[in-house]
Amino acid sequence: MAKKVIISGGGTGGHIYPAIAIANAIQKLDQEVEVLFVGALGKMEMEKVPRAGYRIVGLPIVGIKRSLSPENLMFPFKLINSLLKAREVVKDFKPDVAVGVGGFASGPLLMMASLSGVPTLIQEQNSYAGITNKLLAKRAAKICVAYPNMEAFFSKEKLILLGNPVRSDIVNVVNKRALALTHFGLSEERKTLFVMGGSLGARSINESINAGLKKLVDLGYQVLWQTGKGFISNANESIKVLGTDRVKAFEFIYEMDLAYAAADVVVSRAGALSVSELCLVAKPAILVPFPAASEDHQTKNALSLTEQNAALLVKDHVAGNELVDKAISLLEDTDLQNTLITNISKLGKPDAAENIAKQVLRLIKD
Repeated sequence: MAKKVIISGGGTGGHIYPAIAIANAIQKLDQEVEVLFVGALGKMEMEKVPRAGYRIVGLPIVGIKRSLSPENLMFPFKLINSLLKAREVVKDFKPDVAVGVGGFASGPLLMMASLSGVPTLIQEQNSYAGITNKLLAKRAAKICVAYPNMEAFFSKEKLILLGNPVRSDIVNVVNKRALALTHFGLSEERKTLFVMGGSLGARSINESINAGLKKLVDLGYQVLWQTGKGFISNANESIKVLGTDRVKAFEFIYEMDLAYAAADVVVSRAGALSVSELCLVAKPAILVPFPAASEDHQTKNALSLTEQNAALLVKDHVAGNELVDKAISLLEDTDLQNTLITNISKLGKPDAAENIAKQVLRLIKD
């Protein structure tokens, strides 16, 4: 009889790509396991998961807006509908294990799976546990975490420190630099600043880079820039005005291994996935945490690196004045780059996806 696993969660690349990495690792260990994804209708997982070769079912669940919004009035109805749909999915698919990777889409599915007697595993990516995972933890069989000292949020007996799963192509980018520069049309003679604001873009980072683009180009640097959907037209207009071929802007970059390989310095948000990837590729990084992230977890993620002298931090509200100058300073400071590389490389966990997959398969066996 085929073994079946449901993986739920999403909303951002920070939840989706670890989920796909876990699925890939499960199937690498046991090709007979059938994997079904459950996400939120209208969110990016509905496009990214099928692209990775997996089937996904969407729930009508939405997150609660932090500001007063009429949309919050619909939340109870969408939650109830999502719970009913999740119960139907569990009943029809009959999973042996349900895995939650965080994000509001994982809540209804894991709740209904656990109520149906299906063992559940939670993967908490951040150094500060999210509300959904804290609520689900009491019924979970195992909780895989990426940071130490998570006993503050979860039962110690269930915790396993394994790191965050990342895409396998990112584990080794050392020998890809020449290929990467050619792929993006960049020069081997110039230092490259890689700018990313997460899968959805980051306004403060984008606006700061946009304002300092001329300075970067005039100093001889080249920029690889993932803008997100909302800023790509602004970026393209700025590039056109400058008349330069040394800035390459993309709405979204799928070839992240090549983007990291091309980079001398990285500017990034401090989502769990980005931080984990930076540790594995061991690149000098400037982190700009998103201040509105739940429980300010991005700042806590960033501090886990900066406190070990493994990255630099620029606060979101001062990015406009400080980010580009700090990036230029780091691009010019080879000694500091080497220090950051040495310290961040100690924090990577390249086998996280495989080790989490082993925990999932162990729950099936048990």
